[in-house]
Amino acid sequence: MFTDGEKRFLKANELCRMATVSEDGSPHLVPVCYIFKDDAFYIVSDPETMKVKNLRRDGRVALLVDHYKPNRAVLVFGMAELINRGEVFREVSQDFFKRYSWARRDKWDEGEVALIKVLPSRKISWGFRKVQRS
Repeated sequence: MFTDGEKRFLKANELCRMATVSEDGSPHLVPVCYIFKDDAFYIVSDPETMKVKNLRRDGRVALLVDHYKPNRAVLVFGMAELINRGEVFREVSQDFFKRYSWARRDKWDEGEVALIKVLPSRKISWGFRKVQRS
């Protein structure tokens, strides 16, 4: 789904904006750190946050990874899955601990946080060779 240039861009960045659908249908938008791995995005969150509550009810999500100078962005639409135990949880948690100092300072165990896995179904990007839509 992603070009090589988009993959490099997504792996090089740490912050994205994540939109979920609130109970009243309005968007809920927050900045989050992420891991991009195997064409999926992983975000860790406290289980009681609004984004996690929204995703329990409606798994639709949009993510925007952008950089202003030079102007590049990847906008992703997809479905989220909540993971709080298991091999994927442990493996991705280790990726967070390696990459982010805030995660190393406050490590978590299985069941303590919600790991959000976003599986993209569509994307739009700009600032690369040409506009990419899929």
